[in-house]
Amino acid sequence: MDELSGGIVDRLDAASAAFLNSSGLAKASPMGMGLYRIEPVGKVGSVRTSTVQLDVRPKDRLGLSRLLFLLSYAGNQGFRNDSVAAAEDRDLWSALAESLAQLTERALGRGVLQGYLTVDESLRTVKGRIRISDQISRRPGMLVPLEVSYDEFTEDIAENRILRAALDRMGKVPGVRPEVLSRLRQLKGKLDAVTRLPSGAPLPPWSPSRLNVRYHAVLRLAELILRNASAEAGEGKQQTASFVVDMAQVFGDFVGAALRQAMTAYPGELRLQYNALLSEAVHDADRLSVRPDAVHLLGGRPVVVYDAKYKAATDAGASLSSDHYQMLAYCTALRVPTAWLVYAGSGDVKLRRILNTDIDVVEFPLDLSRPPSEILAAVADLAQQSWGEVVRTSRTGD
Repeated sequence: MDELSGGIVDRLDAASAAFLNSSGLAKASPMGMGLYRIEPVGKVGSVRTSTVQLDVRPKDRLGLSRLLFLLSYAGNQGFRNDSVAAAEDRDLWSALAESLAQLTERALGRGVLQGYLTVDESLRTVKGRIRISDQISRRPGMLVPLEVSYDEFTEDIAENRILRAALDRMGKVPGVRPEVLSRLRQLKGKLDAVTRLPSGAPLPPWSPSRLNVRYHAVLRLAELILRNASAEAGEGKQQTASFVVDMAQVFGDFVGAALRQAMTAYPGELRLQYNALLSEAVHDADRLSVRPDAVHLLGGRPVVVYDAKYKAATDAGASLSSDHYQMLAYCTALRVPTAWLVYAGSGDVKLRRILNTDIDVVEFPLDLSRPPSEILAAVADLAQQSWGEVVRTSRTGD
C-alpha cells in the first residue's frame, strides 16, 4: 500500500502485529478472529518477518532508487542514481541486498582497502610518539611500559568497518534469496580482519578522497542501510527486519541541501532551520517563534524564505490555507516580501498575493517522479526565480 492509502485488512498472528506496531511503519488494530486493520502512519519502508511482509510506498509510487537518492543527497551532494543496481520492480529488501552485493563486489574487486589507523598502546619499547601526559598520569615515576601512539597501515579502517556492519545486517534479513545471501557472506569473509561495530554504536567518520573513491558508492548505501534498517536473528528468536523513513523529513532535508547548493551561485548566505521571533513579550518563555526550513540572507538580513511541504494540505482533502498562514507568519516575522512554498508534486508555479499586504506566497512544485538530474535542475530554477524576485523587489524599494 502507499502512505496515503486508507489501509488494508489482513490476518496476522499476535507477534507479527506487535512487531508491526513497534516498527513505526504502520498501525495494526485487532478486529477479532485473527484479523487486523493495517493503516499507514506517515512513514514509508518495509518490514519483514518469516511470515509477514508489509511495504508502504511513497505517494506517487516513487521507486527505490529515487527514495535512496533523496535520502543520500543531504549527506552527499552528487549521490549517483546508479548506486541502486537492482531492478525497480523487486521488493525493497531484494533490491537493497542485490545492490549491496553488487557495489561491494565492485569496491573489493582490487582487494580490501587499506589505510593508516592511529593506535594507542602500552609498550616496552618506543614506537611512534610517547604520550607524555598519559605516561605521567598512569605510570608516575616509571620508565616502562611506555604509553605510545603510532600509525599502522591496516585493513581495520572506518570504511571497512562500515561495510562489514552493513553486510552483517543485510545478511540477517529474513527471506533474502539464498544466492544473494551466499554472496553477502563471502564478501563479509574478506573483511574478517576488520573490527565488528557493536550494536547501536555510532558509525565511524570517514572522508571521501582519491584513495577511497572505489568505496564511495557502496559506503553511501551502507550508511543508509545502517541508519534506517534494523535486522535481528538468533536461536529461538523470530527473524525480523525493518526499513522505515519519514518522507516529510527526507523531503525537507533534500530540499534544504539542494537549495543551499543552488544558492551558492548568488550573493549572500542560505541558512537552514532559521529561528526568528514572531511576538514580543516581557518574559522569554512567553515569546512566540517561527522556524522556516530555509532563509536566504544578504548582508546579514533575511531577503527570502522557503519552506518544504512533502504532504501538502490538499493531500488530506483540505485547502492549502494552513500552509499559507504559516508562510504569512514567516514573512511577517522576518520582514521579507516573498515566501516560497516548495511541495512534492507536479503542476505549475503559482503566485498568490495576500490581501491587504505586500506579501506574495509562491507555490513551487517539485516532481519527485522525474530523474534526479531533472529534480536538481528544478531546484536550480527555484533558486534562480527566487533570487530574481529579490533583485526585482529591491529595485522597486529603491
